Amino acid sequence: MRRVDTLLRFATTSLILVGLVILYSTSSARGSDPHFFLKRQLTWLLLFGVPSFYFVSVLDYRIWRRLCWPMLLVSALLLALVLIPGIGIRVKGSARWLGFGPFRIQPSEFAKIAIIAGMAAYMSRYGRQGGQFLKGLVYPIAGLGIFAVLLVLEPDYGATLIIGVIGVAIMFAGGTRIAYLVVLMVSGLGAFGTLILQNPNRLGRVKAFLFPELYPDQAYHLTQSLYAFYLGGVTGGGLGNSMQKRFYLPEAHTDFIFAIIAEELGLLASSAVLLLFVLYFVCGMLISFRAPDSFGRLLGFGITLMVGLQAVVNIAVVTGLAPTKGLALPFISYGGSNLISSLILTGILISISKASVPNGDLSSLAKAKDRLRYC
Repeated sequence: MRRVDTLLRFATTSLILVGLVILYSTSSARGSDPHFFLKRQLTWLLLFGVPSFYFVSVLDYRIWRRLCWPMLLVSALLLALVLIPGIGIRVKGSARWLGFGPFRIQPSEFAKIAIIAGMAAYMSRYGRQGGQFLKGLVYPIAGLGIFAVLLVLEPDYGATLIIGVIGVAIMFAGGTRIAYLVVLMVSGLGAFGTLILQNPNRLGRVKAFLFPELYPDQAYHLTQSLYAFYLGGVTGGGLGNSMQKRFYLPEAHTDFIFAIIAEELGLLASSAVLLLFVLYFVCGMLISFRAPDSFGRLLGFGITLMVGLQAVVNIAVVTGLAPTKGLALPFISYGGSNLISSLILTGILISISKASVPNGDLSSLAKAKDRLRYC
């Protein structure tokens, strides 16, 4: 698995470097401080991101089975705190941040880690009873529902959708009956659709996605994003030469940073970014499949899906394949919370990989049985 480790580290490092280069470029659009985004991202990366990655990567991944329950409790409390006026920081109508001195954190990003670990721990323990209605469906969905409600109240529909999909995927991989999951997905999509219909802002995004020519104001972000791809062409207009980031495309350093990559560096560079995410996904799945126990397999599976799905949704939004959502592009978008949580998740994957069972290695299989007894 050493080769898989190396490839995973390469993909992660390359994506971070791409992000820093583009944030250096988008920082130039700020007149007051032309290096603002780059300096802040480097601060998060060097002070918290890299140390967190290395610390987590040397831990035995099985510790997350014991830590997940207090983590879930703390995460729920933090998500509740952001909803309290005067404590949570509200930006553009959404209360998603908490302030700690000069830093702001987004609790939902760290709640994703707790949810993946909690679902993996629960399903690895009760997966064989997945056919039972209570243990296979009601109990895990009740726990997942608490976080979904807290995220909807922020509101953060993108994060709600992501944790819902990841939770159901872990339940499926862990042994929950498919019939239960089908009913759950249909009812969940119905509830999610009802929430969108009752929220004029979100409904406007869906209408703009379906009929952009009828709703030009709501489709503004998408139109400017697609125009950035058109301007970039195959080779791009050159690093720092984006016009969209300066005058037309809001959130060029966060949600729509992939459009700036396409405009400045072109189709070749944006395709390379896609390939790096594919490489990350393949490495993560290989690590998951070779984990020595069910908890490691489900944990690695959930982590890989989390990073991969966030990338897919972000790129789908930027390229006009999905309605606009406020999801960052992992490792690349500006934002300390997402960067740190993505590096922690990657560190856990590295930890699982260190304990993985090589194909055909009987001695390793025997060690894996000992680990299962320990677990």
